[in-house]
Amino acid sequence: MKNKTFGSTLIVAGTTIGGGMLAMPLTSAGIGFGFTMVLLVGLWLLLCFSALLFVELYQTVDSDAGIGTLAEKYYGTFGRVVSTAVLIIFLYAILSAYVSGGSSLLAAFLPTISDAETTTRIAGVLFTLLFGVFVIVGTTSVDAVNRLLFTSKILAFLLVLVLLLPKVSVENLLEMPIDNALLISASPIFFTAFGFHGSIPSLNKYLDGNVKALRISILVGTAIPLVAYILWQLATHGVLSQTEFLQILEKDPTLNGLAEAAAQITGSSIIGAVVRIFSALALITSFLGVALGLLEALDDLLKRVNIQANRATLGAMTFIPPMLFAFFYPQGFIAALGYAGQMFAFYAIVLPIAMVWKLRSQYPTLAYRVKGGKASLLTALVIGVFIVIVPFLIEQGLLPKVVG
Repeated sequence: MKNKTFGSTLIVAGTTIGGGMLAMPLTSAGIGFGFTMVLLVGLWLLLCFSALLFVELYQTVDSDAGIGTLAEKYYGTFGRVVSTAVLIIFLYAILSAYVSGGSSLLAAFLPTISDAETTTRIAGVLFTLLFGVFVIVGTTSVDAVNRLLFTSKILAFLLVLVLLLPKVSVENLLEMPIDNALLISASPIFFTAFGFHGSIPSLNKYLDGNVKALRISILVGTAIPLVAYILWQLATHGVLSQTEFLQILEKDPTLNGLAEAAAQITGSSIIGAVVRIFSALALITSFLGVALGLLEALDDLLKRVNIQANRATLGAMTFIPPMLFAFFYPQGFIAALGYAGQMFAFYAIVLPIAMVWKLRSQYPTLAYRVKGGKASLLTALVIGVFIVIVPFLIEQGLLPKVVG
């Protein structure tokens, strides 16, 4: 079990350190380093709290139960339908963002085929097929490849820091936000930076319902990304000024554009290459965890309506829609993450709070209960609902659009 706990911790960390992290420098361009830190720590506390609520919930069901099964237990068929729909839409949106981001990065390594657009589309197909097979095989396969990739990612990340941190400018770090309200506008996108919750059912099943092991995996697995995010923001905000950020977004608002900017501003082609490698590894590990969660969610849905599907069929249902999104919308990385953040706020905050509220009245003597009582549940609920409506406030012009 200790070995599985370690593997599960790395899956949490690997899923988390991915697309959301890579989008941070692009979406926080107008916020500044200090305010970005406030947003990061606040969202980490919120999402770690909500993840532990799922641990509390899983004490009352079988270890292989999906989120839809949990919701049905407390809110009947309506709960299952709503929770399953939101979860699947969220996972499809974020997986589409990862395939889109992966296409952009992989295309930079491929020779140009016909034209740049065609090359990017082929890169998206190759990216999905190459890494989707591990998800189709199963969680054990994902665990094994994730350990290798996660280790490589950490080494690449450390190399990025070694190359970038000496070039950090204190003046850049002290820059104030262009607009303080951008802190709120960026929250749905930053929200996904700690988004591994869709993988919790797979992890709980993998750990055979061991509450302690799942709790450790969540606490340690999210602490690792928090430290990494702070260092990543320190490096990128310190090297690139807000003006340079804005120029990047005008030219190429993709991960490849960020890598090019790091190379140009620092005058080092090595930095650009290492940033690309790190970005690719971060996307792949995140892709694996999210895809695994989506496949399990689809499996849970089909079983509920008495449809038996093999892993190959589930794999096709999991990967074809995101691949088509990347095919027809190759620069949709930021847009997909923003939409995913909106769905994720409901799934990761509103839903577990609603279920735990009923759980505690029905099971007042459970062995494990998240601290904070009703006050913490209500506070988290208000924040979660507000993040859900942020995109609507932006559309109405009540909040500024996130730069990029």
